[in-house]
Amino acid sequence: MNKAELVRIMVKKAEERGKAKLTVTQSQAAVTALVEAVTDALKNGEKVVLPGFGMFAVRTRPASQGRNPITGERITIPERKLPAFKAGKTLKDAVAAE
Repeated sequence: MNKAELVRIMVKKAEERGKAKLTVTQSQAAVTALVEAVTDALKNGEKVVLPGFGMFAVRTRPASQGRNPITGERITIPERKLPAFKAGKTLKDAVAAE
């Protein structure tokens, strides 16, 4: 599923629930805002927890030793910060039920 498909599904789900009517433009804005908010929080070293869905966090991969595959020379791979996602129980259970 890509962003455009997600937006269409959001509009359809909102109509099915009858709670609120979302336009495609509003759904696109919501998806974009969510992605930007999660990105900004991770940049600032914060966790983003969506109960039942999961948690986004930043993990640090420690520095390590590697080899240049062409020359065989040992190189140091520097420490890196990477985004990570851990699924929540509700999401895990929903996927396992399929």
